[in-house]
Amino acid sequence: MSGDSVVVGSFVAADYLVFALMLLVSAAVGVYYAWTDRGQQSSGDFLMGGRRLTALPVSLSLTASFMSAITVLSNPAEVYRYGANIGFYALSYIFTMVVTSEVFLPVFYRLAITSTYEYLELRFNRATRLLGTFLFIIQTILYTGIVIYAPALALNQVTGMDLWGAVVSTGVVCTFYCTMGGLKAVVWTDVFQLGVMVAGFLSVIIRAVVVQGGVLPIISDSQQGGRLNFWDFDTSPLRRHTFWTITFGGAFVWISIYGINQAQVQRYISCKSLTHARLSLYINLLGLWSILLCSVFAGMCLFSVYKNCDPWTAGLVSAPDQLMPYLVMDILRDYPGLPGLFVAAAYSGSLSTVSSSINALAAVTVEDLIKPYTDMSEKHLSWISKGLSIMFGIVCIGMAGLASVMGGILQAVISIFGILGGPLLGVFTLGILCPFANSKGALSGLVSGLVVSLWVGIGAQIYPPPPEMSRPLSLTTEGCNFSTTGRFNWTSTAPPTQYTPITTVPVDGKPVLADNWYSLSYLYFSPIGTIIAISVGLLVSLMTGGRKLKVESRLTLMKEDTTVYHLFKFFKDRVTSQSEKLEMTGDRDTKIGSSNPAFCDVELDLTKSSIPT
Repeated sequence: MSGDSVVVGSFVAADYLVFALMLLVSAAVGVYYAWTDRGQQSSGDFLMGGRRLTALPVSLSLTASFMSAITVLSNPAEVYRYGANIGFYALSYIFTMVVTSEVFLPVFYRLAITSTYEYLELRFNRATRLLGTFLFIIQTILYTGIVIYAPALALNQVTGMDLWGAVVSTGVVCTFYCTMGGLKAVVWTDVFQLGVMVAGFLSVIIRAVVVQGGVLPIISDSQQGGRLNFWDFDTSPLRRHTFWTITFGGAFVWISIYGINQAQVQRYISCKSLTHARLSLYINLLGLWSILLCSVFAGMCLFSVYKNCDPWTAGLVSAPDQLMPYLVMDILRDYPGLPGLFVAAAYSGSLSTVSSSINALAAVTVEDLIKPYTDMSEKHLSWISKGLSIMFGIVCIGMAGLASVMGGILQAVISIFGILGGPLLGVFTLGILCPFANSKGALSGLVSGLVVSLWVGIGAQIYPPPPEMSRPLSLTTEGCNFSTTGRFNWTSTAPPTQYTPITTVPVDGKPVLADNWYSLSYLYFSPIGTIIAISVGLLVSLMTGGRKLKVESRLTLMKEDTTVYHLFKFFKDRVTSQSEKLEMTGDRDTKIGSSNPAFCDVELDLTKSSIPT
């Protein structure tokens, strides 16, 4: 076998066909909605789907949009290297959905806003709104660039699929259906792409289970390799992944995505009723769980197959993200079309994320930067929304080009911008839960939260935490048969004997903070930003006379918004009706059921009561 003619079973015609089909179906959905909705002229219809969507497609779309290719490629590699305790994300998803549906959703839905940042102006002032909008636009463009580029790079090195062909084709198809069909097209293509992602995962998992001889061998291999490290309740905030960092740190990260990120909020507000919106969040929980389960189990399969010969330490792949595609080409190469399905799954992840980003960027730009300052007809705004979709699509493809030049720097930038969600979440929480927070408090809270979280984030990038905190698990190359590396070797380097981290800083050159503050688990960056923003915001508001502030009740959380209130009311009505029945049957003179002074029919409304404030 000559070394250059074979990349492990490189792509064949069937694989390209499967991949092309996935792109075609996505484009077709855009054309379909452009055709059926050609009568609508308003930007609201284009950006919000006319607020007529139902719970099921919206929930699947919510799941698909933040389960990007990074999930498909990185989660299994994460389990392979650090163990399956990222399964605890399942708990943080529950927290997220409850908080979102009880706190953020009712307020946003009642106000019927298109851009979440509109809320900041209604509640505080225009400066807060513009700062929020600006942060969102930067964060999303950066994120989208890496979401297009990262999978393309990993897949290109392993499958030999053309890098820029893949980047440009996904970018163009995505921009095309966003521009043609608006939010409806985004939602329905997401539903299809979620299906493709699950199918891709399942094809790998099923084949791996067959190769390894059943599910039990895979589980026992993972157990012996220390990969089932669920029982880790270490409370140290410096440890990278423990039960606490993943459940609580993770919950903050996800609440900042589901509660306030334009891309998500825009979707569930476009449901036809509040109940549909709540339902969509809870159905989406099932979707998140199934993708999480698939990716964790895929990571266990990965470990089980390569437990005696780790392709990464052996230098057969140059980055952990390539492990999953490597496995696919290794065990599925005799089944033409299936590697194509897996690649289509990774790209579906990208497409669904990019499309929701493009649509959200267009919505925010129209609502926050164009509408307030111009007086245009709905028809014009609708055309501008479409133009913006094209523009943002091109910008995102451009960012992917930048990513190829910047490489590792961009990964760092992303993690730093992931930090922006924290302070923003703090400001929204202030607005919704603290009626006396004012605009001075909100702005100073947002700025101080940003400063602190950027400080931690950048510090952590410069001085990465020591390995005893992140605790990568052992990998071995003992079982490798290097005589056959000609077939496998895709990195030109000789196999390194030992994996060495890229950044090594001399110990004496470290600042004092490096050992504790900077080596904080990355999952705690978001909660820090949130907590600082809220506490500074409250203090400043109280000092600048926030107590005198009269806020419209529709802008804050009312007790009628919560499900608990409705449950209480339901049971209370049941009890009252029961007692009325008793009254009918009992002695006419004695009134039964009204003697309990604690059970008072008049509800206390504290806002109207005479407690001095």
